[in-house]
Amino acid sequence: MQKGIFTGLLACASALALSGCGESQPPAPPPPAVGVVTVKTESVPLVNELPGRVAALETAEVRPQISGVIRRSLFPQGGFVRAGQVLFEIEDAPYRAALAQAQGSLARAQATIGSTSLQAQRYKDLVGINAVSRQEYDNAVATAQQARADVAAQRGAVQAAQVNLGFTRIRAPISGHIGRSLFTAGALVQAGQADPLATIQRTDTVYVDVTQSAAEIINLKQAMKTGGVSEAEGARIQLLLPNGSTYPIEGRLQFSEVTVDPNTGAVTLRATFPNPEGLLLPGMYVRARLVEGRRNEAILAPQPGISRDARGRATAMVVGKGNKVEMRQVEVDRAVDGKWIVTSGLKPGDKLIVEGLVNLKPGTVVRPGAPQQVTAPNNAAQATAKPGGASAAQGEAN
Repeated sequence: MQKGIFTGLLACASALALSGCGESQPPAPPPPAVGVVTVKTESVPLVNELPGRVAALETAEVRPQISGVIRRSLFPQGGFVRAGQVLFEIEDAPYRAALAQAQGSLARAQATIGSTSLQAQRYKDLVGINAVSRQEYDNAVATAQQARADVAAQRGAVQAAQVNLGFTRIRAPISGHIGRSLFTAGALVQAGQADPLATIQRTDTVYVDVTQSAAEIINLKQAMKTGGVSEAEGARIQLLLPNGSTYPIEGRLQFSEVTVDPNTGAVTLRATFPNPEGLLLPGMYVRARLVEGRRNEAILAPQPGISRDARGRATAMVVGKGNKVEMRQVEVDRAVDGKWIVTSGLKPGDKLIVEGLVNLKPGTVVRPGAPQQVTAPNNAAQATAKPGGASAAQGEAN
């Protein structure tokens, strides 16, 4: 009986298997959807972001020209002073006495010159009648000349004493904001001392010194020579302040050094910026956005469409024939408004995949469509203008 039951179960299983074979297989999954953009050429400005430091337009260190004790200071520390304004007074009693002594010596020399001149004139008349010897006449003339020389020397001594007396009142050499006073009343100061009394800086207009590598300058000049890049109209510069905000006034590039720093391999460029509100302070670290030129027929690729392989090379996924995915090795220059300037690897008309890149492999058949959402520009990636330093930013964007 058990054998009959087993035979019946086996027959039922065979019937079920035969009925299953007759059913249709489930449909294959559809191709994955990807967002693509069609690559095209555009004319874009080449903006380079460079580090820089703010420097005052004029800087003057206030130093004593004579030695003495400071009697008082006459300026508000940290305030604005004008050229010629008295800042310090040095005790002037010794210098007044020196002036009086020089004036007395001048008066004595002037009195002497009168008698010696008259004597020389009398000897001139007497030597003609042989009343005095020629030697006595020559001595009288020499004495008169020496007296005139003494008067000139004493006049110089009086002028020197007046100058030294004037140096007892130390004046501002330029107009600008003065810093803290390093010496107070009662302090002894000396001519030629190492420490200044105070420092004045003119900051209504400031310099910004930025550095750029010599290699970047050479690449730009070569691109301009071949016609791929046109020269910018006016050397406009924008500043990014330490808090991340943009300085509201544009600056102008003044000149570029003709010598490369052997330690850094960089060239210094100097720009001027109006500073009416005093927002730019000397010594402040800033970043300058310099419009170097305009690239003609540049190929722009959205940042999400560019990634890096295991060897750090920039790559892009494009939709090829039959909607199959192709991987391209590309080279990028810099970021402009959330897009990379591609110098090789892509051509106009390529369909670049910017969405749906997760687990996507070359050769996969995809269903291309318009991108639904493109990642916002990465500020850190935009700040990196060169492909060598942009790999991390590109990896994050993808």
